[in-house]
Amino acid sequence: MRSNNRIVVPEAKEAMNKFKMEAANEVGVNLQQGYNGHLTSREAGSVGGQMVKKMIEAYENNIK
Repeated sequence: MRSNNRIVVPEAKEAMNKFKMEAANEVGVNLQQGYNGHLTSREAGSVGGQMVKKMIEAYENNIK
């Protein structure tokens, strides 16, 4: 099975990794570089949810 989670702009990969690590720290998840198979679904979901929350806040701040 092939993953569809590809970054459209390859140059943005490092920025996305930094963003993910910041979101993980904010919600208290111990995220490591590379594979994080030890995370529970709840922990992984909280990181993704925090990332989405921050993206929505940034968008809302830009349209004001």
